[in-house]
Amino acid sequence: QVQLVESGGGLVQAGGSLRLSCAASGSIFSIRTMGWYRQAPGKERVLVARISAGGSTYHADSVKDRFTISRDNAKNTLYLQMNSLKPEDTAIYYCAASRIYSDTLTNPHYWGQGTQVTVSS
Repeated sequence: QVQLVESGGGLVQAGGSLRLSCAASGSIFSIRTMGWYRQAPGKERVLVARISAGGSTYHADSVKDRFTISRDNAKNTLYLQMNSLKPEDTAIYYCAASRIYSDTLTNPHYWGQGTQVTVSS
């Protein structure tokens, strides 16, 4: 099994920055694609960004040029650098992982418990 633990969430003013981290443990040899989802109150959980084992990235249009996903395989950690935050970025952010190499991450095999990000106007 794989355990994913997020950290780095919090309260920030609009225009500010946060960096989320996701530490993976357990059967980490099985992890290939990783990513971040978010779920705002009353809305569906949506994919924000993903990164393949080879380092190829995808960012949703809503966060492109503001958020950057990265991973440090030596530390078994996934990151999401969030800049120029907006109130509409307020959500619970979830780390997700898949055993598939270049997965779309539509149906992750593993989920973290989530970390709250709140952006005040």
